[in-house]
Amino acid sequence: MVSGVHIHTKVAPQAQVEILTDGALTFLAALHRTFESTRQSLLVARDVAQRRYDSGVPLDFPPETAHIRAEPSWQCVSPGPGLEDRRVEITGPTDRKMVINALNSGAKTFMADFEDSSSPTFANMINGQVNLRDAIKRQIDFVSGKKSYKLVENPAALLVRPRGWHLDETRVIVDNTPISASLFDFALYFYHNAHELVKRGSGPYFYLPKMEHYLEARLWNDVFVFSQSYISIPHNTIRATVLIETLPAAFQMEEILFELRNHSAGLNCGRWDYIFSAIKKRRADRGAVLPDRKDITMTVPFMDAYVRLLIQTCHRRKVAAMGGMSAQIPIKNDPKANEIAMEKVRTDKLREVTAGHDGTWIAHPLINDIARNVFDENMPGPHQYHVRREDVKVAAADLLNTGVPGKITEEGIRGNVSVALAYSTAWIGGNGCIPVNYLMEDAATAEIARVQLWQWVKYGARLDTGQPVTVQLVDRLIEEQAPSIKSISPGIKEEHLEITTSYLKGQIRQEWPSEFLTSDLMPILSMADGVEEKWQKSVL
Repeated sequence: MVSGVHIHTKVAPQAQVEILTDGALTFLAALHRTFESTRQSLLVARDVAQRRYDSGVPLDFPPETAHIRAEPSWQCVSPGPGLEDRRVEITGPTDRKMVINALNSGAKTFMADFEDSSSPTFANMINGQVNLRDAIKRQIDFVSGKKSYKLVENPAALLVRPRGWHLDETRVIVDNTPISASLFDFALYFYHNAHELVKRGSGPYFYLPKMEHYLEARLWNDVFVFSQSYISIPHNTIRATVLIETLPAAFQMEEILFELRNHSAGLNCGRWDYIFSAIKKRRADRGAVLPDRKDITMTVPFMDAYVRLLIQTCHRRKVAAMGGMSAQIPIKNDPKANEIAMEKVRTDKLREVTAGHDGTWIAHPLINDIARNVFDENMPGPHQYHVRREDVKVAAADLLNTGVPGKITEEGIRGNVSVALAYSTAWIGGNGCIPVNYLMEDAATAEIARVQLWQWVKYGARLDTGQPVTVQLVDRLIEEQAPSIKSISPGIKEEHLEITTSYLKGQIRQEWPSEFLTSDLMPILSMADGVEEKWQKSVL
């Protein structure tokens, strides 16, 4: 064992032997000891900023970095090998079948996700590392019944999304402190695979989630520099795409790129988390109440401004401006409904490519051809860096314009209740992405559902019928929807549904919504993995 490092779970013992080697744990401990104090200070800074927003200070572009935004000469590093053309990226969790199917999908890249589409049981996290290692070495296969799965000769390029800075990995303790989940996911993947990836003509590529400040990007850059030196690979080998999925980050896109300019692979419109963040960050603003989720499209004012600014910013600095996820998935037994759903995908992808995006996200392999055809027809080159969007002028007020046409309906409340309960219950059971009404739901969409219910109750919003949204109304609809959750997400356990029902009722009664439902529910996973309560920050 490595001095000061303790593993507080015995699950997935073979994967632990293969992944949690002394060398890997020594590297992980070095990262923790070097960067943990900075991470904690940045998390405190988030709380300070939130109190400032609550007091009525509006979000704005940082005055101290105006010189970075104004300087036209700096650019980001060129794309890493295999990232020159990213017109279609498929995303999904790191289970073995998904990894093979995604790499074989025909998409240009696959974002293997340890974050919002994964439930972070220790088995999921550590087996996911095994699966990615095996895929990189072209030694992965999978058998299910009479079906066998193997990699094609030229699979998609691989990117990995670690968990966000706010999350702890409570099952691994260094110097009596839980380590950062971000560093756990990053370090194990990087340590075991970076040399092999470079040898194969690729590199260690990442997606970075949930950042709220350019100093958080600086921390990632410092981690990259340290890590490349640690294992003796050339500096600037790593590439990272940042998801702009928090409202504060939208005001700091230039600064985030600047901090990561020697490792940057661009920015991505993380649309669902962005909506969640827009509600949460403006929790004290009665004027920021939004209508039903279905009405918050990419063309409403604050979402359109965010997209236009992201494309302009990325192309000014010569990096990819990636579009977001269409949540639709194929509807197998209803051709007419399926065509309507797939037309929504086409429309969304056409909006993205004509706006200037360099690529887009899909959640299902069968949607690859639709997205690919739209981009092939409208983007003949590998990207659109030449589309400078110099016509774009986005002010702070545009990013804060929540004048969204739409209504709050009982159907919208029921839909939010169903998504929040179904997803959270499946998550506790180890499943991080589920289909609900032919939409692929992950943590981000469940978070929108949760904070919208809170917001509507908090500010006494009225339904289209004139009825006020009250705790009693939402309680009743939760009780009415709960029995149907098992049909939405088969295999969930009754005791897990009881936990999430109680949790959701508690959330609508809070003065402020919790930061993340995944943080709230993580102790349940930790306890199931055998972790003592003292290592957990909070327990329901």
